[in-house]
Amino acid sequence: MNRGRRHRDVEASMEYADDHDGVEAANSEPYDAVADPRTGTVRLCARLCDTCIFRPGNLMDLQPGRVADMVSQARQAEGHVVCHATLETDSPAIYRGFADGPDQGRSLALRVARALGTLREIPPP
Repeated sequence: MNRGRRHRDVEASMEYADDHDGVEAANSEPYDAVADPRTGTVRLCARLCDTCIFRPGNLMDLQPGRVADMVSQARQAEGHVVCHATLETDSPAIYRGFADGPDQGRSLALRVARALGTLREIPPP
């Protein structure tokens, strides 16, 4: 599936934040549920997906500065950024690029999961 088609399919299937760019669900909060309620494990993408917003370039055609704003807001709230490919699935996961980035230790979910050994890497869809 080409990048443009994937982006359109995602847009057609979800509600988005005010800017409608397809990288956040409409009800996005800094603490989106990335923990499995049965096991307590916190899901983290094992690698960057093909259209990851943390890859070089602008593969999702986002507004300039959009990723930096999302990361800044998440860090300020001790939150995280959920991978767009896992939104609206049964297994939302933290972006690998966010977790590997500078100052990622401010994420409460990542800190707790690493301290307890409950971080679970999952392949991105």
